[in-house]
Amino acid sequence: MKCSMISGEVFARHDLQSHAECGERLAIATSAVPRGVRVLPPEKSRISDLMLVHVPQHVRLLQELSRGMHYIDSSTYVNSESFDVALYAAGSAMAAAERARDGEHCFALVRPPGHHAEPDRAMGFCLFNNIAVAAAVLFERDEVDRVAIVDWDLHHGNGTQKIFYNDDRVLFCSIHEAGIFPRSGWVDEIGEGKGRGYTLNAPLRPGGTIHDYSLVFEEVFLPALERFSPDLVLISAGQDPLSDDLRGNMKLEPEDFGVLTRLMMAVTDQPVALVLEGGYGPSHGLAVGHIFRALGGTLYEPVHDRARPSSHHLVRTLKKIQIF
Repeated sequence: MKCSMISGEVFARHDLQSHAECGERLAIATSAVPRGVRVLPPEKSRISDLMLVHVPQHVRLLQELSRGMHYIDSSTYVNSESFDVALYAAGSAMAAAERARDGEHCFALVRPPGHHAEPDRAMGFCLFNNIAVAAAVLFERDEVDRVAIVDWDLHHGNGTQKIFYNDDRVLFCSIHEAGIFPRSGWVDEIGEGKGRGYTLNAPLRPGGTIHDYSLVFEEVFLPALERFSPDLVLISAGQDPLSDDLRGNMKLEPEDFGVLTRLMMAVTDQPVALVLEGGYGPSHGLAVGHIFRALGGTLYEPVHDRARPSSHHLVRTLKKIQIF
């Protein structure tokens, strides 16, 4: 199956060199992409696309603030280029989703990231929710009926969860370190209204390895995905659970992201689309390389024989509360 990536120099223009989420991290992320992966140019979203998931006031505020350098909160900034760059990030996520619909695995290596951005709020390095925009545009065009979004970033994807919390067209699965920013994503957050039962959160205790991740994927996420039978699988791909990423306390190694990618590929006969979220450690590029190798057909075997008791307890709890 074909495989491509979307990235470009435009994403370096949203930059603050002293910040963890700076232009340099994308250079690291793309440093080990295997030869033969087709590189496609970024595509730009319309402002109206953003407004499918964000309130107009939020979009207008960021457009206004991006006339200069501003901190939106203690960790989220904009400069004079940020609004334009964010349009390219959302548009490239949309393009990756379209490529997956057309039969090609595609990874949108973009920034700023998006999964923390809520309908009315930028936070956690994120301005607009790129992956949510991609899903919403496909719904608006009547190209899909059901979309699964799996988020393996170190942090809970609070923005994506909030956007689709009442929506039974989206199955949102997030595995993340428990108790850290944004201090959400607990097992009892399962959706509301029509969306009740369509949110699955797996907060792992610090120190999680691929054994813990594989256990959750194989015992909870993959069966849920099979029941949901999505038309498209989107992945919020944050590689900050790496053991050398100082923003967290997880213990994944670069090759483990090949394992997670193969697990996602095993649950659907359709291509998958990935959108970059976090990832700040020195081995981030190696992890991205393993993702592409998995997409290209390299086999990675899941293991969970050394999963911790706390992870087994989490799995038992999640199995009890699944609703749909």
